[in-house]
Amino acid sequence: MNKIKVGIIGAGRIGKIHVDNLRRLPQVEIVAVCDRFTGPELEAWCAERGILIVTKESEAIMANPDIDAVFICSSTDTHVPLIKQAALAGKHVFCEKPVSMDIRQTEEAVEAASQAGIKLQVGFNRRFDHNFKRLHEHVKVGTVGAPHIIKITSRDPNPPHPDYIQVSGGIFIDMMIHDFDMARYVSGSEIEEVYAHGSVLIDPVFSQYEDLDTAIVTLKFENGALGVIDNSRQAVYGYDQRVEVFGSKGNAAVTNDYPNTAEISTAEGVYRDKPLHFFLERYNEAYKEETEIFIDCIRNDKPVPVSGMDGLQAERAALTAKLSSQLKRPVKLSEALQLAEQHSLLT
Repeated sequence: MNKIKVGIIGAGRIGKIHVDNLRRLPQVEIVAVCDRFTGPELEAWCAERGILIVTKESEAIMANPDIDAVFICSSTDTHVPLIKQAALAGKHVFCEKPVSMDIRQTEEAVEAASQAGIKLQVGFNRRFDHNFKRLHEHVKVGTVGAPHIIKITSRDPNPPHPDYIQVSGGIFIDMMIHDFDMARYVSGSEIEEVYAHGSVLIDPVFSQYEDLDTAIVTLKFENGALGVIDNSRQAVYGYDQRVEVFGSKGNAAVTNDYPNTAEISTAEGVYRDKPLHFFLERYNEAYKEETEIFIDCIRNDKPVPVSGMDGLQAERAALTAKLSSQLKRPVKLSEALQLAEQHSLLT
């Protein structure tokens, strides 16, 4: 079968990760890279990887008849227009999360992809983590019985730069959106209701941008299960990523990944290394697998494992959490859109 030819839009940190991961795949050829900040450094970086086309214009990617699929790794505000352009051009799309910060726009993008018959995969890479996949499989086959309680912890080692906080969309859409997707993934059920509480405990800069740095959300699922998600922008001991599913027949839990499993016990105490420091270390293999599976879905015409609808549902949960935090009450996903319009929170 001919190689899948790919264009990358956005050559920042995540775009470059995808380039290097795609280069590992013999069934893929990276034809072009697009970024608004081109120059000798990016051109040299691409040339080292055999990528001959470097452009500032996304239209050059979309108009190129040789390109089968695009990876959208640019800023969130560009995602929806680019998905629509790709749909019109008949190119499959891998899009980083979130699809957008506006539910209506995300709905339009998902609909455009569906109408065009292209594949649209959203970059919820944690689904491809070896630990979380294993937990999901056990829940799916009934090892722990019917899920009763889902607990998810996600804490970053350091808060982001203030420039990023300003445009991030807030903790629920920027950070906790991964956990909303994970909650749906491991529970096997849609989220029905959200009750969010948040504080600024780490840095007052978050308050300047009407954001939070610490949050806890309780969930009610359609299958009757309950959930708890906690997020923090700063865990001084490293990247803290844990999931637990308690069910009618038992319990399944995933703890942090560590550089090694050595544990040193002396008269002074018991010691081990800190968790892997950040997402690039923890989810390195997950990033590789999500790209490989996306390419396989194109080659063999299979449904993608994380669809545009999955992205939309996670965004709905994030919007509902934002509303709940501001209104200080539980909010059902079914009422969130109307409430958001009333409170001008769609963007």
